[in-house]
Amino acid sequence: MPHHKSASKRLRQGEVRRQRNVHFRSTMRSAIKQVREALDKGDVDNAQKLLAEATQIIDATQSKGVIHARNASRKISRLTRAVNARIN
Repeated sequence: MPHHKSASKRLRQGEVRRQRNVHFRSTMRSAIKQVREALDKGDVDNAQKLLAEATQIIDATQSKGVIHARNASRKISRLTRAVNARIN
């Protein structure tokens, strides 16, 4: 337990930020999963639409500092390559 008022506040702030980060990370993972599932079903048109949405969500997650920029870039790149491989 914190012994100072400022330490108590930091504990509260940290918990709020952790919950926010969990939300953004979960939303991002769900978006990625939807793209992968659409590809597994062979629905390329839907996968392209979902890819655009997932890219925006990944970028937003990165801009909020939840994931590193290189991590976001890697996720977008791999998803895009997976969708493009099904198109061609």
